[in-house]
Amino acid sequence: MISLSEDIKKFMAVFEKKGFQIYLVGGAVRNLLLKKEITNWDFTTDATPEEMLKMFPDGFYNNVYGTVTVPVETGHAPSLHKYIFEITPFRKESDFDDNRHPMKIEWAKTVEEDLARRDFTINAIAFNGKRMVDPYSGQKHLKEKVIVAVGDPNKRFQEDALRLMRGVRLAAQLGFLIDEKTRVSIQQNSFLIKNISWERIRDELLKIVESDHPGEGILFLHSAGLLNYILPELEICFSIPQKSPKRHHIYDVGTHCVEALKHCPSKDPITRLATLLHDIGKAKTFWKDKETELITFHNHEVVGTIQVTEIAKRLKLSKSQSEKLIRLVQFHQFTVSEEITDKAVRRFIREVGKEYLQDMLDLRTADRIGSGATPTSWRYELFKKRVIEVQKEPFKVSDLKVDGHDVMEIFNIKPSRQIGDILDKLFNEVIEGKLKNDREVLLAQLSSLAHAPGK
Repeated sequence: MISLSEDIKKFMAVFEKKGFQIYLVGGAVRNLLLKKEITNWDFTTDATPEEMLKMFPDGFYNNVYGTVTVPVETGHAPSLHKYIFEITPFRKESDFDDNRHPMKIEWAKTVEEDLARRDFTINAIAFNGKRMVDPYSGQKHLKEKVIVAVGDPNKRFQEDALRLMRGVRLAAQLGFLIDEKTRVSIQQNSFLIKNISWERIRDELLKIVESDHPGEGILFLHSAGLLNYILPELEICFSIPQKSPKRHHIYDVGTHCVEALKHCPSKDPITRLATLLHDIGKAKTFWKDKETELITFHNHEVVGTIQVTEIAKRLKLSKSQSEKLIRLVQFHQFTVSEEITDKAVRRFIREVGKEYLQDMLDLRTADRIGSGATPTSWRYELFKKRVIEVQKEPFKVSDLKVDGHDVMEIFNIKPSRQIGDILDKLFNEVIEGKLKNDREVLLAQLSSLAHAPGK
């Protein structure tokens, strides 16, 4: 039996003293049983919203579901804890007209009625501190590591089509399998995902790619038929072969992308999404020579950049998320060679952006492993060292240890375009290794230029 902290017990006791039932429910109970961190504290009760607000005047309530949000502070400074508790009356739902929102909401009399409307059995467990209410064998399914819909899965998914993705997301986060009956129902109802907003789809997708089992999550979406509605650009890649003479790939494009995602060192969801989508342009650039059977994908990164730009808009990513996703896909096809010049390394850093360098290197590592190669090579390690070394030198004119004021003073000139030309010349000499980016050295060079004959 799980135990609750004194803070939670104290909160629930307020209801019990007033004669109300109160249960911890949903993901909170699930995570307690799995000994995982709880981020959302959800409760259900037979008290009405008005009765709850009398007990907790600091709470607020402005939704059709009757959920009252109560901020609670416990402990003492400096170890003060702040909780946000959400308490919803027992309720029944019916007549879902848009595969998402119920048209009719009624207060229920028992916690069992409330649990009957929930999505999956592992989320349909309630606990009041003494008694566990588990009418759908959720605890058993937790031990078996399986996702099972509550009651008739077709009904559950037709009520709320977002549950189609939520089931996959839970499987990816927990490392569970999806029950056969539930899985078949997801396949049969996959088309209903079209009725869900892209913001909701985006949130579930990002949770899948940042989970502990992102590759399995994407493969679940693929096998269930959901990927075709969410990322058709990736779905088609599972039919595009790569294995051919003179090529190192051992998987089709779609499987390669998933394998790369599985091995992405970054935990950042956008970096992982870029890793998943980095080669989607190959579907449109596929070409196979009839004589040699050599497969090529010329300019696939260019086509892929156009595609992820559209995907970013479709998923309604933020401006910063979109920029990062597009940049990583656009420049992922960079050359790693022991003969690469400092100038080429600098161009690579400018194109990718210093803020995305580690993300790009993580994508390349994942790309290598996802191709069946080793995580690194001596050339790749040398390239990474070059990237570090080159960054020690200035990247733009403003990085120089002198500025326009120094130029005006030494040349005895007023603000003009000439100042920029002089600084550009100085900058080029520094990046070519002819001068050190040292203030005294640069001032001496400026003085030399200013007093050169025929200047």
